Amino acid sequence: MIKLALVDDKRINIQSLIDRIRHSPDFKIVFTASDGEDFLEKCKQSKELPDVVFMDIDMPIMNGIEAVSIASELFPSIKFIMLTVFDDDDKIFEAIKSGAVGYLLKEESADKLIQHVRDVVEFGVVPMSPRIARKTLQLLSRAQVELVKNKEEVLSEREVDILRHLINGLDYRQISERLFISPNTVRTHISNIYKKLHVNNKAQAIKMAYKKGIV
Repeated sequence: MIKLALVDDKRINIQSLIDRIRHSPDFKIVFTASDGEDFLEKCKQSKELPDVVFMDIDMPIMNGIEAVSIASELFPSIKFIMLTVFDDDDKIFEAIKSGAVGYLLKEESADKLIQHVRDVVEFGVVPMSPRIARKTLQLLSRAQVELVKNKEEVLSEREVDILRHLINGLDYRQISERLFISPNTVRTHISNIYKKLHVNNKAQAIKMAYKKGIV
């Protein structure tokens, strides 16, 4: 039995979900809520927590993204699927960052909603409506381009060379000999590297370089 909770400020939307899910014998709706705050309170009071929550985004008092962000910390066993009419860029990324495992449009059929829930519970699949999935791929592609641009802006080509030599274990003198520059110039470059990466030492610089994909 898969336990569900439905969160939406419009009763007609809640009832629509109930009508679409009620005929599935292995689903049980443990409670419904009218906004994020109401959901959190019912989680605290309920004798059994839902396995999966269909969460609306735009609601009064506390919206769905805020609710998921808080509930993901308080109730880590719950999986959240945003169910909404919105497919704009900010909503998608904010929902995912808040801890949601999926993002579906309310136009999805009953059969698809049920299958999405089963996939989440049984296989850990990340459910997304086709339109959302396409947009997410586009957003990730743009984000990758921005990352490359930022990487090029953060460190100069010379600084990247010096950072690579640091990673390979060379000291100031050895780097200066390899690059035909003075040890003082190497020190100046390394100081600039630390400033640009917001670190204080060699170990932190190397860690940040790997994290940002600079080298």
